[in-house]
Amino acid sequence: MIDRRLFTNFDWALLALVLVIAGIGVVNIASATASYNMVDTPYSLRQGYWILIGIFIMLMVCSIDYHLFGDVSYWFYGSAVFLLLVVLAIGKSSMGAQRWLHLGFISFQPSELMKIVIVMVYARYFSASPPVDGLSLKDLFYPFLMLGAPALLIMKQPDLGTAILVVLIAFSMILFVGIRIKTLASLVTAAIPAVFLGWHFYLRDYQKERILNFLSPERDPLGSGYHIIQSKIAVGSGGFLGKGFLQGTQTQLRFLPEQHTDFAFSVFSEEWGFVGCFTVLALYLALVLWGLAIARRCNDTFGSLMAVGVTAMLFWHITINIGMVIGLFPVVGVPLPLFSYGGTSMITSMIGLGILLNIRMRRFMF
Repeated sequence: MIDRRLFTNFDWALLALVLVIAGIGVVNIASATASYNMVDTPYSLRQGYWILIGIFIMLMVCSIDYHLFGDVSYWFYGSAVFLLLVVLAIGKSSMGAQRWLHLGFISFQPSELMKIVIVMVYARYFSASPPVDGLSLKDLFYPFLMLGAPALLIMKQPDLGTAILVVLIAFSMILFVGIRIKTLASLVTAAIPAVFLGWHFYLRDYQKERILNFLSPERDPLGSGYHIIQSKIAVGSGGFLGKGFLQGTQTQLRFLPEQHTDFAFSVFSEEWGFVGCFTVLALYLALVLWGLAIARRCNDTFGSLMAVGVTAMLFWHITINIGMVIGLFPVVGVPLPLFSYGGTSMITSMIGLGILLNIRMRRFMF
């Protein structure tokens, strides 16, 4: 029998916040793709379909006691790693990257699902054996082993942005659990030679170019520095109130690349200006703070860790994407949650938000 308290404790305000952000995203995608010569379904309508599918999946996630995710987390982890291996073997290639699995009627990125899976498996691991006085290097051996395998496989695709996100989500959860100062200092010290080795032996040439162009975009304004230069022009030209819907020249004249996906926020900035950007950022801030509040009010460690992990996933997506489009971070393929066009990204975000709603609904039961 279904507990009626689950319905009375459903967080309608959080759902409304999600739908407002997603709705603004659909309108923005309509503007970003207005100049495209489409012969089939418009991108904005496709995004609407993905939102509906995402809401259905989100409600399905809500209907399952979130503790069951802990019971099957290691199975999910093994399946996700297997899919990453399959991608490297028979995955669909696009623009020099092999990230997609094609299932005939749909394609998806297993690396996106790994963001949710790493949250589940870390929450299960740390809730089963919480540290007494902070994590030591010995305590981090198995968590780093679980993190290293998928991160390296995602880098191999190559997908630097998603690999960075998976690592940041994992480290956010580690910091929440607690880590000794000496351990943290050791990790920072070890990161210095790791960065050196990664630059010389692991990063692809185009990835190095993105980092160099982040430091100096003008070194190749018509090549690898083009994205960030055009994005900064779009953001800056919006001014205080923006140019208005469908009036952005960078967008409508197609100067801005990837304007409906990674650089969707640049389109919005040009058309709605500072006021519009402030409004969207305020909505995202509310979403992140809502997630942290759910984590704080949860009565069990596993639920708190899951909520922190999902919130960290949303936070790092928002921070990296917006930092990228305004020139604070190098250009990496990181979409803006609920806002950028993309089915896999939308489904991943909705699964994470479904977990937050799930924890919020059941907080009184444990």
